[in-house]
Amino acid sequence: MKIIFSLILVVMMTMSFKTISVINWELDTAHSNLHFAVTHLMVSEIEGSLKITNATLTTPNEDFTDAVVSLEADMNTIDTDNDSRDTHLKSDDFFNVEKFPTMTFKSDAFKKTEDKKYTVTGQLTFHGITKTVTLDVIANPGVQPWDNKTIVGFKVTGKINRSDFDISASTPSAMLSDEVVIFANVIFVKN
Repeated sequence: MKIIFSLILVVMMTMSFKTISVINWELDTAHSNLHFAVTHLMVSEIEGSLKITNATLTTPNEDFTDAVVSLEADMNTIDTDNDSRDTHLKSDDFFNVEKFPTMTFKSDAFKKTEDKKYTVTGQLTFHGITKTVTLDVIANPGVQPWDNKTIVGFKVTGKINRSDFDISASTPSAMLSDEVVIFANVIFVKN
């Protein structure tokens, strides 16, 4: 009787454990970008970009709910289509890239809001300061026609305040908006 009870217990325990498989995705650097925009003199937007140097995506299932994403960008690659402005932005008046060469984002939550739409909340670190930010994500899954690999494109949008990261604190918002718009398009390939 003890043997039968033990066998039943072992079978029940085995059935109660759920196998969790994680899906890893690799960044397609050639087709991914990170941009920002700020308002200059309250009349025009200045746009710029940063080079994404590393990004990872892991998903616990075929849906992107509860995905984990991380991203790094090289602050030395800032490009606003004006060399003298880029040099000034790299200085300690703004980003101080010598001291803070990398911007990072690490997700804490990736939640589905409706079909193909998500919010990602995580820790954004740059200029030596880390803040929690929430960004909107549109996921567009697909297949690469040349190798039939599964891919996903994320269109990411959101806003942060430069004052939260102590960026050019002495510059009035009438000259340079406090609000910074972030927009990115990233493609990940399923491993």
